Amino acid sequence: MIKLYDFLACPYGQKVRIVLAEKGLTFDLVQVDLIHGEHRKPDFVRLNPFGRVPVLVDEDVTIYDSTVINEYLEDEYPEPPVLPPVGSSAMRSRARLFEDFADTSFTPQVGQLIAEASKPEAERDQTRLNRLHHLVERALDYLEQQLQGQQFLAGDFSVADIGFAPRLLVLKDIGIEAGQNRANVDGWLRRLIERPSIKNLQGVAAEPVPGA
Repeated sequence: MIKLYDFLACPYGQKVRIVLAEKGLTFDLVQVDLIHGEHRKPDFVRLNPFGRVPVLVDEDVTIYDSTVINEYLEDEYPEPPVLPPVGSSAMRSRARLFEDFADTSFTPQVGQLIAEASKPEAERDQTRLNRLHHLVERALDYLEQQLQGQQFLAGDFSVADIGFAPRLLVLKDIGIEAGQNRANVDGWLRRLIERPSIKNLQGVAAEPVPGA
């Protein structure tokens, strides 16, 4: 039985849960309370020395880092796929590049924006808020260009789209309309939300995630 150590609001854990759902894999969810520091306890650090969620345990295999976990799931449980087919090297690379873009240039910025916006108004750094808002909007403009003529970012639905989904779902909560004046992003977002694996994440509050 697969066991997933996770914090429900963590976008990186949500990436893994989307893949598990897409592949129809059952798993035991072990909730790690980041707010109360459970990720720093010795039992958890033995699973991941960096003290971060998610961590996946599959029999005698323990893996951390959402991208590596999803690569493992794709190798171990290949159907249905979440990467373009083997032999399509350019498209597989494109999918991985977009997943990396989501992990490094979209998800953290949205998370920082949530954290700053969640502060009492008197404590907010408006300059930082504006800068983060601009970075997120710029990323959405880039996606608008890349989605021209495409249903998804790398051929069929893949990890490229999954990487963006968790934070796309909470943008409206922080006052950003991802699809406004972006017809390609709007259509893409609608297609993503139609998928049960992603629809099930809706309703998870936009909140700061320690260490995410």
